[in-house]
Amino acid sequence: MSSLEKVSHRQSLLSHVFLWAACLVALFPVSRIITISLRPGNRLLSSDMSLIPDDASLESYIKILTEKPFLQWLYNSLLITVTTSMIGVCLAATAAYAFSRFKFPGRKSGLLFLMTTQMIPGAMLLLPIYLVLTKIGLNNTYTGLVVAYSVTTLPFSIWILKGYFDTVPKSLEEAARIDGCTEFGAFYRILLPLSKPSLAIVFLFNFTQAWNEYLIASTILQDSRLRTWPLGLYELQGNFNSEWGLFAAGSVLISIPVILLFLYSSKHMISGLTLGGVKG
Repeated sequence: MSSLEKVSHRQSLLSHVFLWAACLVALFPVSRIITISLRPGNRLLSSDMSLIPDDASLESYIKILTEKPFLQWLYNSLLITVTTSMIGVCLAATAAYAFSRFKFPGRKSGLLFLMTTQMIPGAMLLLPIYLVLTKIGLNNTYTGLVVAYSVTTLPFSIWILKGYFDTVPKSLEEAARIDGCTEFGAFYRILLPLSKPSLAIVFLFNFTQAWNEYLIASTILQDSRLRTWPLGLYELQGNFNSEWGLFAAGSVLISIPVILLFLYSSKHMISGLTLGGVKG
């Protein structure tokens, strides 16, 4: 083995060791949550470090599914999140197409404005969003929360899709229009199918933002029947007694839909993140 090959082998080994160490660090908190969710009620504060504790029990999972409205929280979150993601993709795709393919007054300033809005802390938007939704009668409703989430995620989604659309040759759409397609037909039949990776990334971004969000939901939703899972799990933390076993079990359960979604769409993630940054 030559010296160059030895150096390359050593670098590869060090990279693998570093990646394994990073994975262990990242997985450690997850393992603690799983362990706490399996502990009996009288051993929640135990310092035992084993992944599967002695006398492991599914009591916390049974309780949160039967004694708490966890399934209602999950349904509310899925309904709001999926709706937000679909609306976000549709609006972002059409807006990004306009910014990518057409020249119109205010185009550059509009893109700059969209970028600028991403620098504003989310907490500063709470009062304006609350006042607007109250004015139009959408406060404390599913629709109001979907509107609020869509507004906060659209600028970044438009930039991602606009960058990707710029990489698709315009000649493909021109050829489609010569063959009889309308402007919308070329967009729907040619551009969108070629943009599946970037659409998947935008959908995932909107999904994760809406799925994990707490601050806006706690401001807009007052009806306990409309609570999403972050609001529901927060109820388990009291001033004098916190149900950590139920909290851990709920945390494990709500991670399942996100994991399944990422596994299903993982083939699009890498290409969607890289191809959108070729042109500005």
